[in-house]
Amino acid sequence: MSPVFTRREFCAIAVASVALGASCGLKQGTGRLTARPRNGVKTSASGQITLGLDRDRDAILRLPPAAGESPLPLFVMLHGATQSADDMFWYLDSASDEAGVAVLAPNSRDTTWDAIGGGGFGGFGVDVDFLDRALKRVFETTAIDPARISIGGFSDGASYAISLGLINGDLFHSIVAFSPGFVIDGTASPVRPRIFISHGTHDRILPIDGCGRRIASSLKGRGYDVTFREFDGDHEIPADVAREGLRWVLDKTS
Repeated sequence: MSPVFTRREFCAIAVASVALGASCGLKQGTGRLTARPRNGVKTSASGQITLGLDRDRDAILRLPPAAGESPLPLFVMLHGATQSADDMFWYLDSASDEAGVAVLAPNSRDTTWDAIGGGGFGGFGVDVDFLDRALKRVFETTAIDPARISIGGFSDGASYAISLGLINGDLFHSIVAFSPGFVIDGTASPVRPRIFISHGTHDRILPIDGCGRRIASSLKGRGYDVTFREFDGDHEIPADVAREGLRWVLDKTS
C-alpha cells in the first residue's frame, strides 16, 4: 500500500526526491511523452476548444486572438488538487492572450495527478498517457513552434510539471512552477530545461521554506538554470506573477 503524506510532509521529501533521481520510488511508467510537433500543420481552430478526448475530464486548448499561420508557442498548464482545467484559465486570465501563447490545460484523471498520490510514490501512468494524447491532438491541428514548448502548473500541478519537465527536457524547453510542493523522482533528460519557480512567502498550504526555496536550491545545485520569484502572498498565482511567468517563457525561448 502506498504511503499517504500531508502537504507539509510532501515538502519534507522535496530535496530527497530531487537529489535521488531515479534511485527511489515505485513508478508504473517512466513519465516519457512521445508526442512531437509536426511540420506543415496549419492552425485549424480559434478561441477556446475542448479537445473531445474524454466525456467527463477532457483537455482544453486556448489559442490567442492574434493566432495566424506562424507557429505558436505552447504552454501546458496543469491544475492543482481538486481543481480543473477551467481554473487554470481563471488564473491566467488574459495573460496568455496578451503574450500570444497557446495554452493546453488537461484535466487529471482523478482529483490530482497520478504520481502525486502517496507523496510522490504513486507512479506515472494514466495522466501521462492522457497528456500524450492531448498533445498529439494539438500537434495535429495547430502549428506549434517546437523551440517554444513549455510546461507549468499550480500547486500539485506545479510539482507534476517540474517532474515531467525534467524527464522530458527534449520536448519542454521551459518549466513554470507556481507554488510547487516537491519533485517526483525520474530519469532526467540530458537536455536541461530552464525553470521559473514562484512561491508566496505566507503560503499556508505548501510553506515556502520547505517547498519552493528548497526545490529551487536543489535544482540550482544540480546545475539547472533556475529563476526563483518570491512574492508577498499565500497559496496563489497573483496576476502580475502569472504575466511574469509567461513573459519569462517567451524571453527564454525566443
